[in-house]
Formats: sequence, C-alpha cells, structure tokens
Amino acid sequence: MSVLIVASSLSGKSRSQRLARIALRKLTDAGTPATLLDLRETPLPFAGSPAGWSDPNVARLQEQAAAATHFLFATPVYNYDVNSAAKNYIELMGEDALGNKTVGFLLSAGGGGSYMAVMPFANSLMLDFRCWVVPRFLYVPKDFEGDTLPPELDERMDHLLRDLLTRGLSAA
Repeated sequence: MSVLIVASSLSGKSRSQRLARIALRKLTDAGTPATLLDLRETPLPFAGSPAGWSDPNVARLQEQAAAATHFLFATPVYNYDVNSAAKNYIELMGEDALGNKTVGFLLSAGGGGSYMAVMPFANSLMLDFRCWVVPRFLYVPKDFEGDTLPPELDERMDHLLRDLLTRGLSAA
C-alpha cells in the first residue's frame, strides 16, 4: 500500500498545500508509505497539446502514479470546481496510471458555498478511470494557523485517512 498525495495548487500561500503536508505527516507517522507530489515543482504541459504525450515529466509522473495504490488530491476550489492543474494532471496520467485506485480529497475554498464542487472531478475519476472514490472528504472554507488544524478539522482528516486506507485493505 502506498498513498500519493497530489497537491495541485500553484500558489505560494496555498492552504491546500498545507493540508497535503499535514496529511503526509499523519500518514508517515502512522507507518503508511506516502509521497507528496507538489505540482508547483514539476511543470506539466497541457493535456491534449503535442508536448503532452512526449514530455519527460509526464512519463515520470505516470510511473509514480502507476506505483501508488491510493491517491489523495489536495486542491483549491475556484469557481465551484477544483483547479485546472488537478484536472490537467488526471488527463495526463490516464487510466493506466489511475485506474481502479482508491481516491480521497482535501479541499480548500474561500467560502462554504462550493462544498460539492469536487463532484465533477470525482465523477470523472470514478466513471472515466474506474477509481474508488471515498465518500468522505475534507472541505476547509477558512484559514487555519500554520501546520496544525483546529480539533474538528483534524478529527475529520483522521476519519478521511482511515476511510481511504480501510477501503484499500478490504479491496486487496
């Protein structure tokens, strides 16, 4: 079992990047193999562009994705959807790398009104890539201090991580 955390925000002051690092710490502290992919550090071409299928970063990340058994997408919500970097990543990875994997979500947003914004992204992973989507996700509509979550959010992240990993054990 190995979890790949895809942190898709390209912002330097990203809350979803902080959520990804908290999840990484919790997973590794619990002895679960986990890796953080920060998309700020790996430039990717646009899916569908001529460079999209021959770029060396794409090939390297496809291998990394194929080796993972579980995914945790940490992404901001903009205009009632996940950011374009997350969508571009899944299109570049394709079904060979993402197919039949267990997937969870860590979401940060500017307000509480876009709680269900992850659903088109989740549906694409479920229907196009046959991923198993954890029906619990962490939605954070406000800022938090440093690298710690308020107790309620911390408990919700623990539940999400438990559900993400439990699905993987029962399906193995």
